[in-house]
Amino acid sequence: MTTLANLLDKHPVNNEAIVIPGNINLSYGTFSEEIETISELLVGAGLEKGRAVSLVLENNLEFMVTFLAVVRAGGIAAPLNPSYTADEFNFFVSDANSQFMIVPEHADVASQAAKKLNVPVLVVKSNEKGHVSLSQNGSNLSKRIDPAPPNSDDIALFLHTSGTTSRPKGVPLTHNNLISSLKNIVNTYALDESDTSLIVMPLFHVHGLIGAALSSLQSGGTIVIPPRFSASNFWKHQKDTQSTWYSAVPTIHQILGMRADQDDAPHKSFRFIRSCSAALAPSVLESMEERFGAPVLEAYGMTEASHQMSSNHLPPGLRTAGTVGSGTGVEITIMDETGKILGAHERGEVVIQGPNVTLGYHNNPQANQESFTREWFRTGDQGTLSEDGILTLTGRLKELINRGGEKISPLEVDAALIKHTAVAEAVCFGIPDQKYGEIVQAAVVLNQTATEIDLQAFCSDQLADFKVPERIHILKEMPRTATGKIQRRNIAAKFTNTSEK
Repeated sequence: MTTLANLLDKHPVNNEAIVIPGNINLSYGTFSEEIETISELLVGAGLEKGRAVSLVLENNLEFMVTFLAVVRAGGIAAPLNPSYTADEFNFFVSDANSQFMIVPEHADVASQAAKKLNVPVLVVKSNEKGHVSLSQNGSNLSKRIDPAPPNSDDIALFLHTSGTTSRPKGVPLTHNNLISSLKNIVNTYALDESDTSLIVMPLFHVHGLIGAALSSLQSGGTIVIPPRFSASNFWKHQKDTQSTWYSAVPTIHQILGMRADQDDAPHKSFRFIRSCSAALAPSVLESMEERFGAPVLEAYGMTEASHQMSSNHLPPGLRTAGTVGSGTGVEITIMDETGKILGAHERGEVVIQGPNVTLGYHNNPQANQESFTREWFRTGDQGTLSEDGILTLTGRLKELINRGGEKISPLEVDAALIKHTAVAEAVCFGIPDQKYGEIVQAAVVLNQTATEIDLQAFCSDQLADFKVPERIHILKEMPRTATGKIQRRNIAAKFTNTSEK
């Protein structure tokens, strides 16, 4: 039986597993020992099998150790963005029914939110040798109990994805879902022990966690984890560690491309470069391949599919610019509104099935009914398939805003704005942006005096920074259809042209 608890077992103990630049190098053997110790401490602290543990950690050794320790202990890892507000932590921790929250020192907002919910807080830290420890109320945990191994159909990971309502949807993913996805990614890019992945995406997202980190560990390769993405240090880290690939959103690729000459980037370094989470402009792809001397492979993923669903392939395999390639261990087809399967080049909704796909949303029967048709999961994305099975995405049926790979529900922003006493109506929307793909803007109608700055500050108290509208247009009245409805896409169209000038 293969689970995430066995992820490291088959690899030579002396091979390098994790590199923290300028600080720590851990072999697979030492890394496994740290995971085992923390898993035993968690069980000793009372972690029950099948209970969630909220992880509020940046990209670091502590994240990787505690994530794998939680699942090794039979728990459910529930990573959260450390930049969330208290209200956001409250929702996500409550929805996961977390038994513990694991935080670094001085994580005041998260810790206070946990305490209000009566969720015990465990503080994690590591020393200069890479030894990881847990403490509670200032005292190191010491009681160790050997955990029972998880089963392949046990839930291992619990994430949230923004839906078309203001309530984010909980996505439970089993060990089998995740292992299936990891194997698909390893096979797609021919990953092995000789590969080193330079991690640039947040580990609390499926892109960074599954698309780059865990897939590398599945293959027996090495992961390099800088504390945060820094374009100025990127090529130093690549050179020092001889990283062979990285995966990122288009925003990061563009930044690296623009700074390449300034940062003295080599003309050939990586074996391949992976792009995911948003469309990469063909001109950017072409310029990157020319400048960096490596094939750029666009992939398509989502949380509900344990990340990867399709990808372009390594040379000499098929690589088609402007597409997201073919299914990678996942069956993909196109379906119309009635559930009819469409033919080649017919436009409709992208639907998928495979062992990596979630069995359903958490406590959300309405979303499950809307998202599953027979055995197919409806992605909410629009596209076409060629005769060769090459998928081209043509739009989104759902109204999510995709800001540099961060998916934002417009209704969540609507709800935050409407709480302001001066706001009578609010409509949030995405605006095309060269750097981020889309940015967040909103239109409001006021019933008393307030400025754009006032409203943005108000949103900042309720929403993570990336969700706060960059522009808030104050209108006398909302544009409406002939039937009196407010259509988000019409309002977005009204401001798209002005934003691009």
